[in-house]
Amino acid sequence: MSLRVSRRRPLVAQSEIRNMSIECAKVGGINLAQGVCDLPVPESVIRGAEEAMRRGSNIYTRFDGRVELRRAIAARQLRDTGLDADPEGQVVVSAGATGAFYSACLALLDEGDEVMVFEPYYGYHIVTLASLGIKPVFVTLAPPNWEFAAADLERAVTPRTRAIILNTPSNPAGKVFSREELSLVADFAQAHDLFVFTDEIYENFVFDGLAHIAPATLPGMARRTITISGLSKVFAITGWRIGYAICDPEWALAIGHFSDLVYVCAPAPLQLGAARGLEELGPDYYQGVAKDHQRKRDLFCATLRDIGLTPHVPAGAYYTLADISTLPGDTAKARAMHLLERTGVACVPGSAFYQGDTGETLARFCFAKEMKILEDAMRRLRTLPS
Repeated sequence: MSLRVSRRRPLVAQSEIRNMSIECAKVGGINLAQGVCDLPVPESVIRGAEEAMRRGSNIYTRFDGRVELRRAIAARQLRDTGLDADPEGQVVVSAGATGAFYSACLALLDEGDEVMVFEPYYGYHIVTLASLGIKPVFVTLAPPNWEFAAADLERAVTPRTRAIILNTPSNPAGKVFSREELSLVADFAQAHDLFVFTDEIYENFVFDGLAHIAPATLPGMARRTITISGLSKVFAITGWRIGYAICDPEWALAIGHFSDLVYVCAPAPLQLGAARGLEELGPDYYQGVAKDHQRKRDLFCATLRDIGLTPHVPAGAYYTLADISTLPGDTAKARAMHLLERTGVACVPGSAFYQGDTGETLARFCFAKEMKILEDAMRRLRTLPS
């Protein structure tokens, strides 16, 4: 037998987000494609990591992470969402929220299972499932409010369905699921005995007086919910890879063992830096983050509206999907490339977030940039001919 790559290799290609980032770098443009938050890293987080390194906290951690971080995560979740978790058996620190998600899939799902996914979706969820031989089944959210009904869920479920993914606030649509919508999902999950895998990485980026609700806090959802989040976005430490899962101890042990197998551990001193941030930064910090990004959202969406690229104004996260159908090109990728060539501003083709052709008229822009960079991007976009 000749040497070859695995059969799963074609499933894992470079994402369109990174492709557009590369194209942006070629022209020296402004990258509104990749979701990198330009917040300064809080001083307490840096200081905590530095002190940990200097005092020798540089070796492997326990399979579920440093106790200081697990305790800080549990305390913060209880304070902010009401989710009550035991840091000694229900919190697993992993290599980012993506690492926690991958480990949870390895621990709780089997090849041939089906998982329901709302679209527009985050591509990593889909590729992760596909690479493990798990079939994503799509439930399309209806704009402008990204709505769904119980009937949509019932049409998608089959005897092979094992779980549903719930990304709130969502990437790329910025949807913040309401309590009523979460209750609908909870009732459905209980009726069909499904896991609910959440992705709550943008939980601190919620606007217009709305509140993030942790699905695990709904009645009957504690055992079946795998709460996944992290500190990458809110502390602007995407390269540190600090994420976690919170769930029932039975699931947490399995997730922790797979996380240990794949990643060994998230970097020990960086865990301690994140713990310091959680311990020392109070509600004012998180409120400031939300307020800052709401202001940027409003300015950026106004610019898109003014130049004829009608935005879907997000309720959370830090992206906006915009209608780019007026730009030249037959596909979202062609239109995104036209925009980059004409303005030097990179976005992500909407086709990266849909299974069919629904996304061909859309593009995703990230507005989590330093104000001077965002202002430059808005100035460039306004040079588009009307």
